[in-house]
Order: sequence, then C-alpha cells, then structure tokens
Amino acid sequence: MTGGRAALLCALGVDNFGSGLFLPLVLVYVTRVVDLPLAVAGPAVTAGTLVGLLVPPVAGRLVDRVGPRSVVVGAQLVQAAGLVCYLFAGGFGMVVLAAVLLTTGQQLFYSSLYALIAHVAGDVPKDRPFAEAGMVRAGAFGLGGVAAAVLLTGIDQDGYRIVVAADAVSFGIAAVILAMFVRTVPPRCTRRPASARVCRNRPYLALIAFSGLFGLSLDFFLVGTPVFVLEQLRGPVWLPGAILALLTVLTSVGGTYALRLTRYLTRIAAMRLGSALFAAWCVVSLGALVLPSGWEVPYLLAATLVFAAGDLVFGPRSGALAEAAAPPEAKGRYLAAFQYAFTVAQVLAPAIVALFSVAVWLPWVLVGICACLAAAGLGRLAPRLPAHAVAPIQS
Repeated sequence: MTGGRAALLCALGVDNFGSGLFLPLVLVYVTRVVDLPLAVAGPAVTAGTLVGLLVPPVAGRLVDRVGPRSVVVGAQLVQAAGLVCYLFAGGFGMVVLAAVLLTTGQQLFYSSLYALIAHVAGDVPKDRPFAEAGMVRAGAFGLGGVAAAVLLTGIDQDGYRIVVAADAVSFGIAAVILAMFVRTVPPRCTRRPASARVCRNRPYLALIAFSGLFGLSLDFFLVGTPVFVLEQLRGPVWLPGAILALLTVLTSVGGTYALRLTRYLTRIAAMRLGSALFAAWCVVSLGALVLPSGWEVPYLLAATLVFAAGDLVFGPRSGALAEAAAPPEAKGRYLAAFQYAFTVAQVLAPAIVALFSVAVWLPWVLVGICACLAAAGLGRLAPRLPAHAVAPIQS
C-alpha cells in the first residue's frame, strides 16, 4: 500500500470515528441539549437534508476544476463548521444553520470521495480500493458509536457537548492529514464536450436509478430496523444495537474477502446478486412475524447475515462500475451525480418506514420489490454500458 493510500485510509478512519460519535445522536442532541421539542427539531434537521440535494452538481464541477482532494478537504471543514454551530446552538435558527452546513459538507464529501479514492489508487481496477475504504469507514463508524455510548453513560448535557466537539476535531484532523500527506495531480482544464453531460447519458442515468433502488434497502435497514424490532415485534431494547454491531463487524472485515469470492463475476452480475440478497433479506425478515416467542433474537441476527452479504457484494462493485463507466474528462461530475442514488434513498427511507403504521408487511414488500427491480434492471442495462466497466476485475 502506498503512503498516499495509507494516509487516505487513516483520514477516512478519523472522519468516520467522529461521525459515529455524533450522527446517530443528532435529534437527541437537539431535543435534550438545545431543548427544542421533537416536532420542531425534526423539521429543522430535515431542512439540512433537503438543502443537501442541491450540492452534488456543484461538487462535481469543483472536482473536475480543482481536483477531488481539495473538495474533500473543504467538505471536512464545512462539516466542522456545522458542528461548531450545533455546539453553540440556542434555538431553531442556529439548528437549521448547523444542519445545512453539516449536510452540505456531507454531500460535498460523498460526492467527491469516490473520485479521490480512484485518483489515489491510480490506474488499477477500483473494486479493491473501494472495498478497503468501505471496511475502514464501517469499522471506524462502529467504534465511534461504541465510544459515544461509553462517554454518555451517566453524563448529561456535558457529555453530549464533548461528543459534538470531538466530532468537529475529528473533521479538522482528517482535513490536515489529507492536505499534508495525500498528493494528487491537479486536473487539466479542458473544454467540456457534450459527452460529459450526465443528463444526456441515459445508461448512466439508469445506473444511478437502479443503484438508488438498492440504496433504499441500506437506509431502510438503518432507519427501519429499530422501529420494526421495538415497535412491531416488541423485541428487547438492546437488539437493534446488537444487529447494527453485527453488521459493522461483518462489513469492516469482510469487504476484500467478498471481493475475492466474487472475482469471476462481472460487476453487473455481482450487483444483481447483491440486490437479490437484499430481496431475500426482506422475505426472511417478514418471517419474524410468525415466529414462536423467544426466537426473534437469533432469527433476526441470522437475517442480518443475509443483509451483510448483499451489502458486501454490491457496495464496492457499484462504486467501481460508476467510476469505470464515467468519461475520463468528467469523472467528478459523473461520480457526484452517482451520489444521488444514495441521497434520494436517504430522503425516502423515513417515509417508507412510516408505512409500518399502515401495515407491518408493507415496507418490507416495497423495499423487496425495489431490490428485485434493481436486479432485473441491471441485467438489461449491462449491454448498454462500456464493456471494460462491466467486465470482471483483473486483479
């Protein structure tokens, strides 16, 4: 591993450790420390998410103009500024500003991260670099969550403020590591050809759409699992945390192993397999509704293994395919546009979870259908994408 790649992975670890400290606690912080009612705190934080939808096109242009490292470093600093605003927030307006800054920074980060990883990896297939980055980020995020749980035990508002400050510092440290130890070549400014316009590349737009159908499962898992376990099944309060911990362990150690197991599959075939596993996870999870009392814990932990397998198979391949299918002169724009697959899914997931109030089976059926549509659509899309992008990895 080169020094640049090691430094990048170190920066991503620091970044995600800080995110694991605070991101799951945003609403809790706003209600307990800032003292806003939940009915006010929710819309305030949601406003930041909606503003984030405007960021990827801007991020893509910046990546192609100044390079991905500069954009990622800027994203870290914008997120740190958002956390400082949270630290000193005293009412609705400051919370909205904090949420806008934090989400804007997050979208800048995710819209330029794939481009930076690809740039640092060099002229090699990007499946393994993306898998390694995913493993480091998952492990660090999980450790951050554990650290937050330990820090907040028996501590009230001061503990929450320490968590926010630590997250802000982590972004600053990550930015310094990237600026000092990750070297990139500035992009050459060339006139953008018509082929660089994502909106005219229908196969790539279809790839974004089908990846979004898959991404919905990811966000539904994170948002919907606690609701399903605690509200619908009346399971133990510790079970959602145990499920998330199991997923974190699997995704932090299994990325490169899953890549080796599926190395003979084309990227599209691997992504279709991942989508099929997500559909299977929905079916298996529905089975928990008819289990005898006392079987929920081992059953849902086993179902998490199915979900983790789908995530490990699909994740690195989707990013690698998106990178390989993008025109060289517009990697930044294309990879930023690809981020919409997951941004839109993040916005839609809470609405899907809300359908538990209509029928306990309805969200599972909808998410499972989306996963099946992704698998079917990707199969038809394969011949329309560049052959070199779809081909099995060579190393």
